Amino acid sequence: MNLFYTILAFALALGILIVFHELGHYFVARWSGVKVLRFSLGFGKPLWVKRHGPDNTEWVIAAFPLGGYVKMLDEREGEVHPSELSRAFNRQSVYRRFAIVLAGPLANFLLAILVFWLLFLVGVPGARPILGAVPVDSAAHIAGLSAQQTIIKINGATTPNWSDVRWRLLKEAVKKNPVTLTVKNLDGSTSVHELGLGTLSSEDLDQDFFPKLGITPYRPPLPAVMGEIAKGGAASAAGLQTQDKILRVNGAAIRLWEEFVRIIRANPGKPLALEVMRGDEILNLTLTPSSINEETQPVGKIGAGPWISPELRESLSTTIRYGPLLALGKALEKTWDSSIFTLEMLGRMIMGQVSWKNISGPITIADYAGQSANLGILPYLSFIAAISIGLGIMNLLPIPLLDGGHLMYYMAEIIRGRPPTEQALAIGQQIGIALLLTLMTFAFYNDINRLLTG
Repeated sequence: MNLFYTILAFALALGILIVFHELGHYFVARWSGVKVLRFSLGFGKPLWVKRHGPDNTEWVIAAFPLGGYVKMLDEREGEVHPSELSRAFNRQSVYRRFAIVLAGPLANFLLAILVFWLLFLVGVPGARPILGAVPVDSAAHIAGLSAQQTIIKINGATTPNWSDVRWRLLKEAVKKNPVTLTVKNLDGSTSVHELGLGTLSSEDLDQDFFPKLGITPYRPPLPAVMGEIAKGGAASAAGLQTQDKILRVNGAAIRLWEEFVRIIRANPGKPLALEVMRGDEILNLTLTPSSINEETQPVGKIGAGPWISPELRESLSTTIRYGPLLALGKALEKTWDSSIFTLEMLGRMIMGQVSWKNISGPITIADYAGQSANLGILPYLSFIAAISIGLGIMNLLPIPLLDGGHLMYYMAEIIRGRPPTEQALAIGQQIGIALLLTLMTFAFYNDINRLLTG
């Protein structure tokens, strides 16, 4: 995936999130009678300015895009004409100020609900959670699980695809609670198994923890025939095309796709001589797998998947789709569950129960934006919804300078009957800057560490 595509996907997602957040502040301010002077996407020097609306509000796109703001009429920031004092933000009741500030994070949750509703309405494709081979003495083996069983429920909640299985297991894994799995056997019967998660460490949760449990997706034996080929990948660079059949690699005969994958993974950065059948023609190509670090070990990747017949693909995949009302209920449930889980993870990070490696900065988020966009519009929308929830949660944290910090001051004002003193605000601002700088340091460190280790 090229850098330009990643930056474009990140910029679009960031723009949507910021605009939605600031529109929350804007509309509630307008409804409260507060005059809005400027609506800015980004900080710093304005690159584009347009005045619009009954108050001649400035709509601005600024040079530094990582954020935005709504500037309201306020006596603390400049002189206000006597005729407009009633429209100044600082002259509003504490409850109106509270509502205006709260509206930004709530808008992010609303965006997530709308996106999830749309996804559930259109249909979310995924892979059926069919188990692959279960290693002896693994947690899955001890639980009595075996290959080609389909996980249909976890703790009573339905799991139609692997994404749901991963989500349900992750929520319980951070608590190290055992889970009850209901599976469908090959003969059509169902059975119940208890899967222990106590063997997982906080480091395991930083990556794919399924192999540690002995859980892998079922992969049917497939012929070594090329399926989808990613643009810009090693397979594309070598000239491989869809439905090319791999006959030999470095002279060794290849029959199954799994054999081909093993050779690719074992030869990162090394040229491989391929003998390929394309139609009735035999071709000789040179393929050099890209080198990707996986758990500190370099492995080969070519940016391609196997060819799967439509019949087999249908048996391995599923689409989750609901009617409008049920889709809305599922969207509300998913947004709520994701928000609560994010708060739990933050709490466990503070308590030292979960690694701080889970904090991501703009580089990692940009990478995820590019990857999800490359997978298609539905994964990209799902990414936007997830990040919107994270942005809403972050802004509600009781840290001065964030929306949550202002809400904390307003709560104190409601309880005490008067606003905090200027000295308290100044001290809070210094604490807020220190906390935000600490979070940014962790985020950038994790970003750089991920870049270096892959």
